[in-house]
Amino acid sequence: MKKNTHFGVVALAIVGLLGLAYYAYNANRAPVGAPAASSGAPAGMAMAVEVARVKASDFSDDAAAVGTLKSNESVVLRPEVAGRVSAIGFRDGAVVGKGDLLLALDAAIQEAELQQAKANLSLARSNHQRNVELLGRKFLSQQAVDSSAATLRVQEAAVQLAEAKFAKTRVKAPFKGVVGLRNVSIGDYVKEGQDLINIEDIATLRADFKLPETYLGRLNKGLIIEVTSDALPGERFKAALDAVDPQVDPVGRSISARARLDNAAGKLRPGMFVRVRLLFGERKAVLLVPEQAIVPGAQPAVYRVVDGKATLVKVRLGVRRAAQVEVLEGLADGDLVITAGQLKLRPGMAVLAVGEGAPAAPSAGSAQTGSGTAAAK
Repeated sequence: MKKNTHFGVVALAIVGLLGLAYYAYNANRAPVGAPAASSGAPAGMAMAVEVARVKASDFSDDAAAVGTLKSNESVVLRPEVAGRVSAIGFRDGAVVGKGDLLLALDAAIQEAELQQAKANLSLARSNHQRNVELLGRKFLSQQAVDSSAATLRVQEAAVQLAEAKFAKTRVKAPFKGVVGLRNVSIGDYVKEGQDLINIEDIATLRADFKLPETYLGRLNKGLIIEVTSDALPGERFKAALDAVDPQVDPVGRSISARARLDNAAGKLRPGMFVRVRLLFGERKAVLLVPEQAIVPGAQPAVYRVVDGKATLVKVRLGVRRAAQVEVLEGLADGDLVITAGQLKLRPGMAVLAVGEGAPAAPSAGSAQTGSGTAAAK
């Protein structure tokens, strides 16, 4: 019984394999160039490709880049001498003026040295004045007067030195700006060169960015620039090109540039990421084609559809923008170019245009009307 069952399964498998082989043999014998049942005879002889129309439109000539905002002036204040903090003259994040006292160190020794120097200067001035009077009465020699004059100059220098030592215990704002967050308190002992507080001039900001070297000849000081930030969606800030680095980066072949913008409202801050748009002007009747229409090679080219056939046309390209490419030479307004299927094309091949730029097919209504007219006849 088991042997008969096993034999039946094997026989059934053999019959199935023979059936599959017969089906594959008949399928391969079908004519290679036979058109599909759903396609007409003319469509079977042409290659279907996607096309688009060359459009002439007004073009905003600009360039886009990304950059970083920097303060117009920025510095981290550090003491030139070590000492203990005796006074703090600002609040965190406050606006301070140029010359405002921000932080004072204990200066008892420097003050004493200054007072001593001033006392010595006063004595030297009195002695010199008395010697000058005695010289006029012929009671003193010229040499004694010269010696007292030299002593006077030494004491004047000593006062200046003492004043300079005292000034180094006072940290003042070098320009008008906004101070940051302090990390010291009254009574802290700070070392020479230790970071105390940063101060930023943010009334005017600098936007540093890079552009390809191809824009070098078009960058002029004062060029209008539009700045936007993801942190402030919908807001646009006007800036002007301030400077261009004279050296081109030999690695990335890029140019470093800097724009300056007004920030009186204080909405922007140093360190922010911004998008920069350089406005070169408006251009009229610019020919644009989709990027995918360009056939790469030693010289760019496109396939143009002429009388239902693909014609390879060499073109000269301009700027690229939003998946569109400017065509300077080689095409005209209204030309039909192929945007997909170029890899299988050869010049002169018959093509069937489909897509946005394809010629409109007859409507169903007009077809029915024609059929009805023929039927009536």
